[in-house]
Amino acid sequence: MHWFLFIVILLATFFIMEGITWLTHRYIMHGFLWYLHQDHHQPNPGFFEKNDAFFLIFAIPSWLCIMLGMQHQVYTAAAIGFGIALYGFAYFVVHEVIIHQRFKWFTRSNNTYIRTIRWAHKMHHKHMDKYEGESFGMLFVAKKYWQKVKTDKLRKAQ
Repeated sequence: MHWFLFIVILLATFFIMEGITWLTHRYIMHGFLWYLHQDHHQPNPGFFEKNDAFFLIFAIPSWLCIMLGMQHQVYTAAAIGFGIALYGFAYFVVHEVIIHQRFKWFTRSNNTYIRTIRWAHKMHHKHMDKYEGESFGMLFVAKKYWQKVKTDKLRKAQ
């Protein structure tokens, strides 16, 4: 497999994972696996949460695709595995470090994108139960959240 095609598949997988994450979050985490996700919607769940089990749910297919793809020279599968892993890393940085600040590597930012994803996630967490949620994605958020953050920035500038 040509390296260019490998990169294209990896990046396509990364972007497709946002849709898979949205669907998983909306219909599985806020559905039949709510008992694993519920503690994530509590005010102070602690450093470790049952919700952290979803790391394995996504890591296992990534690992299997990489391992089996490399062993059997099915590089398309390996590229998919690396794309899932890259999304997992982005998810970790955005969700755990930037949004929830479980790791205090970055505390405040005036960056519009960071403020927007934090606001969208805050709107998601205003719903304490599994019903009537909003903003189930992670890296891409609805236009209304961008508008709210930009409006807030303009008000502060005046």
